[in-house]
Amino acid sequence: MSRNFIDAIAHRRSYYALKNESPISDEAIQQLVERAVLHVPSAFNSQSTRIVVLLGDKHRHLWEITKDTLRAIVPAEAFTATEAKINTSFESGYGTILFYEDQEPVKALQEQFPTYAPNFPIWSEHTNAMHQLTIWTALDDAGLAASVQHYNPIIDEAVAQAFDIPVNWTLRAQMPFGTATGQPGEKTFLPIEQRVRILK
Repeated sequence: MSRNFIDAIAHRRSYYALKNESPISDEAIQQLVERAVLHVPSAFNSQSTRIVVLLGDKHRHLWEITKDTLRAIVPAEAFTATEAKINTSFESGYGTILFYEDQEPVKALQEQFPTYAPNFPIWSEHTNAMHQLTIWTALDDAGLAASVQHYNPIIDEAVAQAFDIPVNWTLRAQMPFGTATGQPGEKTFLPIEQRVRILK
């Protein structure tokens, strides 16, 4: 179901109950992601965001890596709940999108424009966040539920080894997605006048 832009943003939510189904094909998922990567803006047109889409066994392997990593550091009495959450909210889904930032173009811009050097890493995070929101909203509009997770940096090394990730890519977020099996939680809002000012 296609919505106008603001309605699509408003409809996007975090879903924590997923199943391994997709209303669209793998090719359509690829096209959706590729279009977002082509058209989401970046500071100085750095195009520093990198995306890895994991489907099938690769998707499940990511969450097994995550559980193995957490099992080694989470107290045993707490790990049962952690494992259950991963099993039903993330690994149970259809796929996961990994969001990376390539540090090479960031460093190149720092060298090219030294006056702005401290800002380029910050602007890099901005473009990654824009990619996350755009892809998340597009997935939702296509009938897929998703959430954004941050198990980085504790999983970074194992994930890089498992999926042959270049050393200069920095993991920023994981987005598990699939068909929703439940409703999102209630969303609360601060008074809008605390967040928006119109000055004339």
